Amino acid sequence: MKIFAGISSIIAVIAAFLAIVAAWITHVIVCIKASAWALLAFGCLVAPVGVIHGIGVWFGAF
Repeated sequence: MKIFAGISSIIAVIAAFLAIVAAWITHVIVCIKASAWALLAFGCLVAPVGVIHGIGVWFGAF
C-alpha cells in the first residue's frame, strides 16, 4: 500500500502547484482590471504577494 501513499503525495503536490498558479493569475487579472499597476508590479516581482492577493480575492478579503 506504499504505492497509494506515493501517488496521493504526488497528486497533493500537483494540486498545490495548480492552486498557486491559479491564485497568481487571479492576482494579475484583478490588478489589470482595477488598474492597480503598483500592486501588479509588486505581485509579479514578489510572487508570494501575488499568490496571497489572489487567494484573498477568491475569499472576498480584497
